[in-house]
Amino acid sequence: MNNQDIDFSNLSAYREGNQLEAKKATIGLPNSIWETYSSFANTDGGLILLGVEEAKDHALHAVHLDDPEALIRDFWNTINNPQKVSLNILTDSMVRTQEVDGETIIVIEVPRAERELRPIYVGLDPIKGTFRRNHEGDYHCTREQVSAMFRDAAQVSIDKKVLTETDKSVFCQDSINDYRILFNAKHPNHAWTKLDDELFLRRIGAMGVDTETKTVHPTIAGLLMFGYEYEIVREFSQYFLDYQERMDPSIRWTHRVISSSGDWSGNLFDFYFRIINRLTSDLPVPFKLVNNERDDDTPLHETVREALLNALVHADYYGRMGTVIIKSPETLSFANPGDMRISLAMAMEGGFSDPRNATLMKMFGMIGVGERAGSGVPNIIATWENETQHRPLYKIMYSPERVMCTIFVAGSGDKPVINEVSSDKSGDKVAKSGDKRQVILAYLAQHPNSRNAEIAAELGLSVSQTRDYLNGLVAAGLVEESGANKNRKYSVK
Repeated sequence: MNNQDIDFSNLSAYREGNQLEAKKATIGLPNSIWETYSSFANTDGGLILLGVEEAKDHALHAVHLDDPEALIRDFWNTINNPQKVSLNILTDSMVRTQEVDGETIIVIEVPRAERELRPIYVGLDPIKGTFRRNHEGDYHCTREQVSAMFRDAAQVSIDKKVLTETDKSVFCQDSINDYRILFNAKHPNHAWTKLDDELFLRRIGAMGVDTETKTVHPTIAGLLMFGYEYEIVREFSQYFLDYQERMDPSIRWTHRVISSSGDWSGNLFDFYFRIINRLTSDLPVPFKLVNNERDDDTPLHETVREALLNALVHADYYGRMGTVIIKSPETLSFANPGDMRISLAMAMEGGFSDPRNATLMKMFGMIGVGERAGSGVPNIIATWENETQHRPLYKIMYSPERVMCTIFVAGSGDKPVINEVSSDKSGDKVAKSGDKRQVILAYLAQHPNSRNAEIAAELGLSVSQTRDYLNGLVAAGLVEESGANKNRKYSVK
């Protein structure tokens, strides 16, 4: 959010939220301003308004500040004091005065800090002084969250780290053999095809040299790509891969693949190839011949492969809750631990590539998986929407940090209509043609804790149809339910 997002002539229409905080500041700078500065910088940025009060109805209105310029001087003096704040990431243009209803308020625009600069914290102790934003409040980050920020601040991709306490016995040889078969097929004349396994693994980044002892050991990327699950969890205690098919609402899942089952290696390479065909099996395949052979690959298949790859190579494997892929009749959802290393807005714009595990991305690319990696989020959204008229949804969640991508797969229909409801001649409300799931999400955003029958009546849908849509949204992790049977209520998660 920036200054241009606020219509100051209509300030009372705004409410405090993830990117807007109002502080009265009539008796000087409030101490809580630094917690908000930290939380905005460590989340998605936001505006702090000084000289603005929140009324009982949560509307915002300006109050009188005796000396706004003195407050600004005090602000700059404090934010540049490393004893008070770890780092000043503001420029002069980000702090200014603004006339509102005859009063002068102060507008402070806090950007999202670049990952190399985070965490931004208050005082001298990052564990005690690091905050993040959650709705309209600032909350203390846990030690785990602070550690994740420090890991992401590293200039070198973390998966290049050489694990000096391990050797190549942590690798599943079958995984290496299968990888080399794919590599040789992709690069039949490549010099690396004739190397022994150890040299080959060093060339692709799966093994590296300890600079002190000059001995060769697996890297983090190699361990994740080819290791046995029980070896991987020694380094990543929260490591967990989970693929679920929820094709029948009456059954928790109809098929499942988990890394800890013990009947397969549990590594990323095998996980990808165990589930990718199941993920794409229900996608439409038009009849098309290439070199007199049927081509079953489509832009939709490519997009699903890229979404799965993104979840695997951008995950923070030190984080909690694991990487979870869910297939339902209406959606494919991809959730991985870890915050985005760039803002979601920048990811949507495209042109920025900052993978958390760059070596893993390179290794997948060498066998033809994710050759378009780097096109990322904009490509996934544009391709899927162009092919199906359904726009994928991206969501960033905190505590714990997770990135979720949800792709709607059922039907083609019209382009989704968000938050639009019309009336028929009788005056009843009817959801416009388009993606009813989007309409339901928009309705629940404004009417949390609604029952199935209430939603159906408001949007002009049948009760059974609405229940099917809600089950799909719950399976995708976009909607949560509470209560049972007729008392079950739904809200946006």
